[in-house]
Amino acid sequence: MKVLIVYAHPEPRSLNGALRDRTVATLTAAGHEVLVSDLYAQGWKAALDGVDFPAEPAGAPLRVIEASHRAFEQGTQTPDVAEEQRRLLWADAVILQFPLWWFSMPAILKGWVERVFAHGFAYGVGEHSDRRWGDRYGEGVFAGKRAMLALTAGGWADHYSERGINGPMDDLLFPIQHGILFYPGFSVLDPFVVYRAERMNEERFQAIAIDLDRRLERLFVDRPIAYRPQNYGDYEIPSMKLREGLGGAGQQGLRLHRT
Repeated sequence: MKVLIVYAHPEPRSLNGALRDRTVATLTAAGHEVLVSDLYAQGWKAALDGVDFPAEPAGAPLRVIEASHRAFEQGTQTPDVAEEQRRLLWADAVILQFPLWWFSMPAILKGWVERVFAHGFAYGVGEHSDRRWGDRYGEGVFAGKRAMLALTAGGWADHYSERGINGPMDDLLFPIQHGILFYPGFSVLDPFVVYRAERMNEERFQAIAIDLDRRLERLFVDRPIAYRPQNYGDYEIPSMKLREGLGGAGQQGLRLHRT
């Protein structure tokens, strides 16, 4: 199988760098093909702006969605964006690896999403009617592919628990896992999270590496997060509200969007 790792950390000798190298080695040893998009090493341009749309008329107001659609449809995207799209289409699974900074992904990785997930490619596709509302949330260009987050966090696991001060990790990652990955069709696996990343020694790293190996061995086996698909009856169209009565006892908030 083919795996794309999108890696976002500025220091190759960091814990994230070591985990990336371990991931590449483990997947390669298992017979998978692996590509790495190392955003800092590539000098990835994070900001989405008019430079991304060289075919737009000079001096015209920038309407990002329309310009993004034209650039994708007409093949006038910048080469770096087109290459990342090619890699995404090539891959059977995508791993986004990053440190959790200020409760989200680093800006360079968010910029990768904003520039690469073009209109007509990753969103704004499919039929919009009284029975469907586009190919999204379980459908779309990445349907049939898998995705997983691999991230490090400075806090303790308890800090990210149900009653933890930082809030549940699943809730913090919901915009990424549900909104960025499930939206265009990925089947999203539970994240691989390393807590207390600043408190690392060789013994602990080896234990974490073994856990990572086990997750990677099951990359194409483990059941994905059971997010509710949009167009199969759980949501009212066009309001996109979850139908009354759905959700088990005690379910509330973001958990309602899991079966």
